[in-house]
Amino acid sequence: MTRFGQAAFDRAVHELADLPPPAQPEIAFAGRSNAGKSSAINAIAHRRKLAFTSKTPGRTQQIVMFRLPGGQYLVDLPGYGYAKVPDDLRRHWERTLGQYLATRGSLQGLALIMDARHPMTDLDRRMLDWFAPTGRPIHVLLTKADKLGRAEATRTLASVRRALAKWGKQCTAQLFSSTSKVGIDEAEGVLAGWLGIEPEPLRAATQPKKSPSGEARAGTRRPRAKGDKHEAEMP
Repeated sequence: MTRFGQAAFDRAVHELADLPPPAQPEIAFAGRSNAGKSSAINAIAHRRKLAFTSKTPGRTQQIVMFRLPGGQYLVDLPGYGYAKVPDDLRRHWERTLGQYLATRGSLQGLALIMDARHPMTDLDRRMLDWFAPTGRPIHVLLTKADKLGRAEATRTLASVRRALAKWGKQCTAQLFSSTSKVGIDEAEGVLAGWLGIEPEPLRAATQPKKSPSGEARAGTRRPRAKGDKHEAEMP
């Protein structure tokens, strides 16, 4: 568990000039519209409604920043590739995102969201072309992995990893599902490493407690004998 669960909305901006000074490290989340980007942010933050989600692709049309307790940021970039976005807005975001990805000094890495059923589209490759020359790490989250069978998901992951080799060793990939919780811990570990966040201790509920005799107790209660008083639930 990391401190992503304490992320809070900071600001939403339309122009790069409105971003905070690049003094604190940040990670950007980018992806094709409707690939599950906002859902991935919510899952990593262990929150249901931190990032706005919608069944209508293309709704995220600002750079949205979420601040962590240490001052670091998670940055939700506008989705790309949705045909119904007006041409002038599409051109604005292509120019703005290209500049942000190339010049933002505090940007530590890019979490690139791809639908596991349709990965490595032309627009995904263009995003890799934009960002890979910076030399910063790129971690691909193959979202909606629960929609694939195990064998197909394994083949997809292997195929994407082979394709990413073109852009360098700083590009990695994993399976991810905000619905079935696949890959959340793995993603947290990668992103926390980029931001220099130490993992927090596991919650007490996941750790066995010791009895006065020193023996570990399981998290379930023993069956009560007839006449026993009711025991309180373990925390």
